[in-house]
Formats: sequence, C-alpha cells, structure tokens
Amino acid sequence: MNANDLTHGGVFKNLVRFSLPYLLSCFLQTFYGLADLFITGQFNGASAITAVSVGSQVTHMLTVIIVGLAMGSTVAISRSIGAGDRRAASSCIGSTAVIFTVFSLAATALLLLFTDGILAALSTPAEAVPEAKQYLTVCFAAVPFITAYNVISSIFRGLGDTKRPMYFVAVAGVVNVGLDYLLIGPMGMGAMGAALATVLAQGLSVVMALACMVRMELGVSLSKEDFRGSHRHFAAILKVGLPIALQDGLIQIAFLVITVIANKRGLDVAAAVGIVEKVICFLFLVPSAMLSSVSAIAAQNAGAGFHQRSRKTLACGIGLSVAVGAVFALLCQFWAEPILCLFAREEPLVIAMGAQYLRAYVLDCVIAGIHFCFSGYFCAYQRPLISFGHNLASILLVRIPGAYLASLWFPDSLYPMGLAAPLGSLLSSIICVAAYAWLTRRGAWEDRRE
Repeated sequence: MNANDLTHGGVFKNLVRFSLPYLLSCFLQTFYGLADLFITGQFNGASAITAVSVGSQVTHMLTVIIVGLAMGSTVAISRSIGAGDRRAASSCIGSTAVIFTVFSLAATALLLLFTDGILAALSTPAEAVPEAKQYLTVCFAAVPFITAYNVISSIFRGLGDTKRPMYFVAVAGVVNVGLDYLLIGPMGMGAMGAALATVLAQGLSVVMALACMVRMELGVSLSKEDFRGSHRHFAAILKVGLPIALQDGLIQIAFLVITVIANKRGLDVAAAVGIVEKVICFLFLVPSAMLSSVSAIAAQNAGAGFHQRSRKTLACGIGLSVAVGAVFALLCQFWAEPILCLFAREEPLVIAMGAQYLRAYVLDCVIAGIHFCFSGYFCAYQRPLISFGHNLASILLVRIPGAYLASLWFPDSLYPMGLAAPLGSLLSSIICVAAYAWLTRRGAWEDRRE
C-alpha cells in the first residue's frame, strides 16, 4: 500500500497522520504574521502596529482566497488518486499550474493599482496609512510567490503528502524571524521591514518546493502536455475551488468590515482588534487543518467508493476540533491580558480592550470546528455550494450586523462585538447539520462493502 494511500488503515490514525504535518505547516506560516506583529510592537508604537495588522489582514484575505481556490485542485487530485487514475491526477496538476499562473499575474496588477483605494475603504487611521501602504506594496508585488507556495502545497496534499510542505515552511519560518529582527530592529524599517521579511521567506519556500517537485518521486508522471491544461479538469477544479474561494473571500470581507468598524473607534481599538485577529488566526489552525484534512481524506475515499470511511473521517475531525477549541477558549479566559502584552506591552488601553474582545471571540474556536469539518466533507463530495450558503448566511445575518450593533450599543466595551463571530458559527453549524441530515435521508452518499 502506498504510504500516502488514505483509503486503508485506521480512520483516526490517517486523520492524525495527515493533519499533524499540515497543522504544523499552518502554524509556521501563521507564525510569520505573529512574528511580524510581535517584533514590530517591540520597536514601534501603535501606528506601526496598526499598519502591520491592517496590511497583514489584507494579505491574509488574499492567501485564504488562494487556498480556497486551490482546494478544488486538492479534491480533484485526491479523487483521481482514490480512483487509481494517475493519468487524470497528472492532468489535474498541469491544469492547476495554468489556472494559478493566470490568477497570480492578474491579481498582482490589480492589487498594486488599487492599493490606495483598499486602504481608504478600510478607514485606515491616518497615522498608519504611510506604513500600511509600504507593507501592502511589497506584499502585492510578491503575489506570485504567495500563490506558488500555497498551490504547490495543495498539490502535495492532493497526493496525500503533508510532510514536505511542512519542511519547506519550517526553514522559511526561521529565515522570516531572523529577517524580522534585522529589518525591523537594527535597520529600523518598520512595517516595510516586516513585509520584506515575510516575502523573502515565502520566496525561499517556493524555491525549495519547486526543487522538491523536480527531483523527488511524486507518484505521478508529468509531461509537457499536462501543462497545456484540460477543459474537463479546469471545470472539475473550478467547480469546487470557485465557491470555496468566494466563500473564504466573503468571510475575510466580513473581517475587514469589522476592522473598519474598529478603525472608526480610534487607533487604540483598531490596534486591539488587529492583534486579536492575529491571535484568532493562530487559534483557528486546528479547525482549518481539519477542514483541509477531512476534504482530502474524504475525497480519496469517495473516489474509491468507501463512503462509510468518509463519514467516520468527518466525525473524527469534528471531535478533535471541538476538543482542542474548548481548551483554547478556557485558556484565553484566564490569560487574555498576558497574551495581549506580548504584542503591545507599552499600550495599556490596547491590552484592556483587546482582552475583552479576545475573551468573547475565542468561543468561536469551539463552534467553528463543526462547520469547518462539514465544509471539508461537502467539498470532498463536490457540493461546495452548501459551504458557501451557510457562510453567506452567517456573514449577512449575524457577523456583520452583530458587530455593527454591538459597536453602537456598547461603545465602552469590545466584549459584545466579539460575540458576533461565535454566534455566526452557531448558525453555520446548524445549517450544516440540517443539510447533512437531509442529504443522508436522500441517499446522497452510498456505501460500498469494504
């Protein structure tokens, strides 16, 4: 049996074996942003902290859209591998390269053109605008690097391999931290130094990933013809990837709207919300890893016809996500202030407001794991519109209006505003459970004797 075959062996063991390297990769990648913010806070004040938090939030939005679109590639490759069709898997990889080359070039041009408009739309505090623009300009120019790393990682995951991407990002993470201290500290480059450190580290990870793809055996054979693309595989990739990318983009827009609401309340609130968003990104690594892991593992099993194993993978993913999320939520109730002090030790108001926001927001770590795992499962069965629908409902009915009303009704506290996220996830989870039950009654996933 191939080491990357996820259709045999213990379901829980496969989930842990697949998700742990991916989780560590996500941790290290998220560490980029946390390191940027932490080191910026050690050498600069609230304006630089806000510039990095706003700028990194925009680039994070871009990254999650890329990852969402690339999930279409992961699912298409996984289903081909599960069905034993290596030729189709090779064609999917080539088609992926075509799609994302076009995407990265177009995105780079458009983002650089509209940098000023993006900062204005976010109501970025005037004190932070110059450095935020520098940060975004550097990151937008490096969109091809950001795209290449995440797409190559999605290809490896589709082939059932999450270890190699972990090695790439581990080396890049060490380089990123070293460059942060050099560029932000002694060289005094502020937000631009943070951006350069991140971009150079990501560039290194791309070089390593490409070298690995060229030199190591991937289990599939690629030819020049594969890189011409296939209309059938373009359609298969975009069928799953586009709704997920749109869904993730809308979620990030919701976060940006909340950032706008926070920015209008002043520099200290803007810095507090920006820091907490970074912390939450870190805490959300487990449900995010479960989403991708459930998607890839369930897709392989769906391709092989082992639908009962797919359902067991979903159940294990939900159990792990909820358990870890509960631990995070409990810890943040007691240690909110010390966590905030890591990023803004000389800003007492930022710490106080941020602690209120974190204590409420962190409850989302428990609930979100449920709908994240369901989203991965629905994608594996090429039903991404369900995931898109529940997230859209959550954003429009709870997250944005909840944050806005909380800012009006409770102007002296960020705790009520932080509750908008877990309440939105509660609605998403209810919709997912209802959709799953309805599809199960209709026999949407049928068992094959294993």
